Amino acid sequence: MSKKNLIHLEKIKDAISNSDKMSDKDKSLAIQKIQEWYNEDKGMDLLQEQLIKISEEITPILREVGLL
Repeated sequence: MSKKNLIHLEKIKDAISNSDKMSDKDKSLAIQKIQEWYNEDKGMDLLQEQLIKISEEITPILREVGLL
């Protein structure tokens, strides 16, 4: 996750925590959703890194068999 996006999520979490207009239950649910977004984004970053690594390793093999 980019540092900018992480800063935005932290600001949103702080605003939710400090809100007088939301119930504790709604605050908890909102913060859980933000945490899910963070975890999904982190997972996508990891997936992208792994795919790049695999691509680097498999490219020579694909060239050797004439697929690239």
